[in-house]
Amino acid sequence: MYNVSHSAIAQQPPAQPQAAAPQPATPPVFVPGFWDPKRRPERPDVTRLPTQIRFVTTEDYPPFSFRGDGGRPVGFNVDIARAICVELAINCTLEVMPFDQLVAALDSGVADAAIAGIAITPASRDALDFTDRYFRSPARFVGRKVQSFKGVSPPELAGLNIGVVGSTAHEAFLRDQFFEAVVRPFPTSEAAREALKKGEIDLVFGDGVQLALWLNGTSSENCCAFIGGPFTESRYFGEGMGVAVKKGNDALRQSLNYAFAQLWEEGVYTDLYLRWFPISVY
Repeated sequence: MYNVSHSAIAQQPPAQPQAAAPQPATPPVFVPGFWDPKRRPERPDVTRLPTQIRFVTTEDYPPFSFRGDGGRPVGFNVDIARAICVELAINCTLEVMPFDQLVAALDSGVADAAIAGIAITPASRDALDFTDRYFRSPARFVGRKVQSFKGVSPPELAGLNIGVVGSTAHEAFLRDQFFEAVVRPFPTSEAAREALKKGEIDLVFGDGVQLALWLNGTSSENCCAFIGGPFTESRYFGEGMGVAVKKGNDALRQSLNYAFAQLWEEGVYTDLYLRWFPISVY
């Protein structure tokens, strides 16, 4: 459990009436919930679980998993894995390996579970089994603060120049759904964001998490902000992320689902989410 302390403010009038300086409003962070409170997974039978869970992750996917001070793996995925092990009261290990080795590690029995931002898709379901979704990164528009936008519907963005990384699902979505806009492909997200800062394009469309990190960092120079709401069409952007296990490992998968449901109900998931996503992705 996490306690929130509130400071008491004495209601005393000032010696001389003064107008309070307006403070910029901080938009609240929306924490998505992926677990139905009416569906309660059964408590796992610990006798069916291994003596420890061997997690694998990557080191190049901030803020989900990357190297922190001293080279230790840190990130949202790392903290989630640790919380799962505490909830299940089981010992765990965490090994970092390249993304393209994760499936082989599960298939060969070198690892039990991969928590590495593996997208749940029809293709990945053919190779692996997944827990319930624990994260979903939406697509978002970002524009310069000096501009004003009434909305981000296709008619409202008709004729505007929208930057996007070329040959991605985000570009395909724009061309299919915003076909009256001028789609400007860029080789990298950094190039698209730089063009936006310079005013060479009107908007950037891309992954909400990466855009949130940029907006919250120094390289954006406080130039820009999210415009409109999130887009989560699974046809383009997938079903989200789940912890992957070897095909047929139902005992572990169901135990992980139980832990996720408990972490959500106890507020642990929310606490970890707010730690790693201080700007609302949604």
